[in-house]
Order: sequence, then C-alpha cells, then structure tokens
Amino acid sequence: MAPVALHHDPLALRERYASADPFPHIALDNLFDDDVLERIVAEFPTPDEMRWNRFDSDTEKKLGYFHEFSIVSPFTRSFLDAMNGFEMLLYLEKLTGIDGLIPDPYFGGGGLHQIEPGGFLKVHADFNVHPKLKIDRRLNMLIYINKNWRDEWGGQLELWNRDVTECRQRIAPLFNRTVIFSTTDTSFHGHPHPLASPPGVTRKSVSLYYYTAGRPEAERSEAHDTIFREAGAEVPRRLGS
Repeated sequence: MAPVALHHDPLALRERYASADPFPHIALDNLFDDDVLERIVAEFPTPDEMRWNRFDSDTEKKLGYFHEFSIVSPFTRSFLDAMNGFEMLLYLEKLTGIDGLIPDPYFGGGGLHQIEPGGFLKVHADFNVHPKLKIDRRLNMLIYINKNWRDEWGGQLELWNRDVTECRQRIAPLFNRTVIFSTTDTSFHGHPHPLASPPGVTRKSVSLYYYTAGRPEAERSEAHDTIFREAGAEVPRRLGS
C-alpha cells in the first residue's frame, strides 16, 4: 500500500480538539480516501468468516479483532500497519498536542470491530495501562466504515460528561468518519443502546489506540481495567445524524 493520504490540516484543528466538550475530541469526515476504506469494507470479514473475540455480557455485546488468530486481507493488514506508522503518529501529535505517541503492535482491544443487530457497548472509560507494554493509554481513533447508514438504526457513539449524568455529544457512525479522542479516567463514552439495524447489517469500525511512556500528573491513577458506569438522563447534542 502507498502512504495513506490524510485530508485535514491537524494544526488548524488543534484548538478545536483541545476545547471540545465534554473532553478533547474531534470527528473528521473524509480524513481518508474513500477508495481505501471502500476496499476495507469489501474485504471486511463477516461474523462467521474468521475467529472473532466475542463479547456477550450485560455491559457489551460485540465482535472484536482476535489478533493472534484472525485472518484479514493483506490490504486491510497493510492499512492497520499504516495506522501504526510514523506518518499517522506525527499527524496525531500535531492534532492533539500529545507528544511521543507509541502505537500498539499487538492491537490489544483494537483492530477490526463490528456490532451485530441487538449489540451494544455500555458507557465506560477505557483501561489506562497497556497490559503487555506497561505504558499509558492516551488516545483512541475510531474509523467508521458504514455505507448508507440510517439514523433509525442507532449505533451513535455517545460522549458523556465526567459524572455520567448527561450525554454531551452523539456521533453517527457514518462511512469515512473518524473520531479521535483523549482517553482518561473520565472520558466516558459508548454505544449503550441495542443496535436496530436489519438482519445481516453490522456496525463496522477500525479502532486504533495510542500510548505514551508516562502521562500528566493530573491524569495519573492506579492501573485499572475498563470502567463501566450506569448512564443518567440523556440530553445529547447530535452530529451528522
């Protein structure tokens, strides 16, 4: 694969990212060339085509990339590798102001995701330390690849305030929409409502997580797993729905 083109100026968006409500984030449409993501969609494995990590509990019901055993196309694998490459790291550093980003070569919790009808992911804050590398998780990048997505199917990514009493943003998972956000103990987010898409239509995304060796003192806490929280009353702001 040739170097992946990135179509927004990160420095021009840095202030918008830093000042976003309820925590630093941005949703970018058409960050990538359509034809790159269209090929990933065309080659995206169905729930039965490869070995997925299957999550089925009260807090999450989804399929995740089983990196040791999952078989993906060479093109998709090269795209995942490019998302861990220096061009992407430098872009994200300019956008977020987080210096010294480290990719995850293990794709722990990342890679390809899909949610089948009825699936969900309750509101949560992510684990904060890489279990193998013992470095600090700082950034999530979610690339949505759902063509002709209908609002009534749900599947919006919700961003909640630090007390989990109010949904402040709701972002539709549209094709070639990329959401980037800083991960801390209070960056609560999720897809809490069961997906209402037709049979056979799944909510697909590519997820990448980035780390640093250390983090600001104000963000430090003991190492922990994913923190799920019961969400309160919703008063969402909507984007692209």
